[in-house]
Amino acid sequence: RIFSSSSFHKPSKMKMVPVPEQAHGNFFEGDCYIILNVSNSTSQSTDIHYWIGNTSSQDEQGAAAIYVTQLDKYLGGSPVQYREVQGCESAKFKSYFKNGLIYKKGGAGSGFTHVETNTFNIQRLLHVKGTKHVTAREVEVSWSSFNLGDIFLLDLGKAVIQWNGPQSNRQEKLKAVLLAQDIRDRERGGRAQIGVIEGGQEEASPELMKLMISVLGQRTGHLKESIPDDKPDQNQTSIIKLYHVSDASGQLLVQEVATSPLTQDLLSSSDCYILDQGGSSVMVWKGKAASDEERSSALSRAVGFIKAKNYPSNTKVEVMSEGGESAMFKHLFKSWKEKGQTQGLGRTHSVGKIAKVDQVKFDVMELHAQPKLAAQERMVDDASGHIQVWRIENLELKEVNPSTFGQFYGGDCYLVLYTYNRANKQQYILYMWQGRHATQDEVTACAYQAVNLDNKYNGAPTQVRVVMGKEPRHFLAIFKGRLIIFEGGTGRPGVVNPDPGARLFQVRGTHEMNTKATEVPGRASSLNTNDVFLLKTHQNVFLWYGKGCSGDEREMGKAVADLLSEQDKQIVMEGQEPAAFWVALGGKAPYATDKRLEKEVAPHEPRLFECSNQTGRFLMTEVADFTQDDLDEDDVMLLDTWEEIFLWIGNSANQYETQESYNSAVEYLKTHPAGRDPGTPITTVKQGHEPPTFTGWFNAWDAHKWSGGLSYEEMKSKLGCYLVFIFFLTLSLFQEYLTDAEFENLFGCTRNNFQRLPKWRQNDLKKKAGLF
Repeated sequence: RIFSSSSFHKPSKMKMVPVPEQAHGNFFEGDCYIILNVSNSTSQSTDIHYWIGNTSSQDEQGAAAIYVTQLDKYLGGSPVQYREVQGCESAKFKSYFKNGLIYKKGGAGSGFTHVETNTFNIQRLLHVKGTKHVTAREVEVSWSSFNLGDIFLLDLGKAVIQWNGPQSNRQEKLKAVLLAQDIRDRERGGRAQIGVIEGGQEEASPELMKLMISVLGQRTGHLKESIPDDKPDQNQTSIIKLYHVSDASGQLLVQEVATSPLTQDLLSSSDCYILDQGGSSVMVWKGKAASDEERSSALSRAVGFIKAKNYPSNTKVEVMSEGGESAMFKHLFKSWKEKGQTQGLGRTHSVGKIAKVDQVKFDVMELHAQPKLAAQERMVDDASGHIQVWRIENLELKEVNPSTFGQFYGGDCYLVLYTYNRANKQQYILYMWQGRHATQDEVTACAYQAVNLDNKYNGAPTQVRVVMGKEPRHFLAIFKGRLIIFEGGTGRPGVVNPDPGARLFQVRGTHEMNTKATEVPGRASSLNTNDVFLLKTHQNVFLWYGKGCSGDEREMGKAVADLLSEQDKQIVMEGQEPAAFWVALGGKAPYATDKRLEKEVAPHEPRLFECSNQTGRFLMTEVADFTQDDLDEDDVMLLDTWEEIFLWIGNSANQYETQESYNSAVEYLKTHPAGRDPGTPITTVKQGHEPPTFTGWFNAWDAHKWSGGLSYEEMKSKLGCYLVFIFFLTLSLFQEYLTDAEFENLFGCTRNNFQRLPKWRQNDLKKKAGLF
């Protein structure tokens, strides 16, 4: 729902008036608006935005803030509140208006009327900017408003003429067409026509140009150069500060308590806090037990904080209550645990929102019925496909003997091609495993050979970078419990690896789909009470069971031990170790004994970014509340699911965008304020070859969308079928905009006499006037 907060007759008389649905997306610069959004997801969330027009009064802004506070209280304090300033709206706000925002001059108090459907007595010029989030602002109806780089819509009621600047790009043109269609459908009831003029080829649209000239006059001089787009916040602010806000002493105190990376335990339920993203945005967190005064004045305090810091007045503001934090807020913390979240080695998954979360065994068959589960579990299938493995030797590919599949050495790099069937079509995943001790030349060669393999399969493989020790779940599954990671050395035939003496392997997993053995330093401090360890010496092989490991984990430990050595294994229970065991490890030493120490994965919401250089420089722009429609074929998109980074490559993305997007993904992880792991897997996905681990993050994924979508050229061609109609329409509109004297001079008779003539005679006069 959208409400307008405006002054009527007297500045002190403020009302909140519902805005009709057909007017959504139209904002008067002299008004303030309140937008209430209730998501339809299983974890239902509510957001309140209040929008401030550039020319709105202080009284209107104050009234809107009061209404927001009242609405928040009525809804139980659960909504996240956003302060939006015209021209600097958040990505989340813009996501509600897929076809763009239109800024209109004036406001209700200035006598301007709001949008009325089927009104054709209109003459306005809209300046359109943006490729992902489009905004259109009313400007003076004059050639002086135009420039070479942007797009302009001349709205004449019965016709909307789109003029594309010679330097505008294809995506901008497409978005402008969609905006023009939205104006036609919502404001004109579908009874207006759209014409398109390419600014660099105006001679190709003579009839439309005549109409534009009749309204704007003859153009004199050159048009202005393009105006640079506002640069989005592509570089996240890595320095985050948390401030404690309190009025315990009867006086408002704001005190810095921490800088990034932040942890959740810094927040106390009895207080309020301000999180400052280096001036790019300010977030206010309200504890459940904070005083009513502290909670109700949170929004005003955020605005006061902005003024005290001398931040721009358009700085973004979010206000949220404990338990109702926004996804962006959680992303700024190194760890975040939801109330009722379970601890334990096995990750849980649940369907919908339920009161109790039970530990359940993962069933791969559920992946096909529930794509979102496939994405969360990062499994594309049941791992029964075909495997091919190559090792980088002398910078070339050397096929690995199948008998050693699953053995990876830290001094090598490997390519693993996994082939599986989905919907009776072969799909491919190309894993690039990089050993911790491989040379830079080998890492580079691995990437180069991956490109060659990708080309061999016509770009179909999904490419996944795997850093040693960060192997994704599906990678473990395809080796069926045979995955063994050696810390150093090489698997090349004929090469003798240095003898390390005692070797210690940590075995983790409960079945063949999730088990791997990793070599760790051969000393007692490497042990962990929750796991199974294999200690291999020249004389003995010990299988050590920690007190916290399960029966399934012990069985998998035995299976891996048989792969590593054919010798008899001596079972060692924690606390009953023989002297030879400690001697092999260099003596006793303290080790991890806390139960279930495995790091809990925070339930972070996925985030989508557009990576594009269509404006002439490489930018990353976040897309809020994303859908499949937000994946632009001209660009590269970055999807952050916290445990994995996806790079989606559109069919029309250029090489520079593809290269820069990977570098940006690496930099994104390095500079993330939550201290993200730089070894997080980065997966490259090609348009039309998306695996379920990617598509599952999108609601209602349409596998046939790419064959049915319309490009800008197709949209323009579709509009071309209206050109005959527009041609006749332009004649009638042209006549309407002529003065009586100009009309009589052109046609040789008065307007009234012209209307009385038969059609054939009217057409004859139009031909003589050069209009037919």
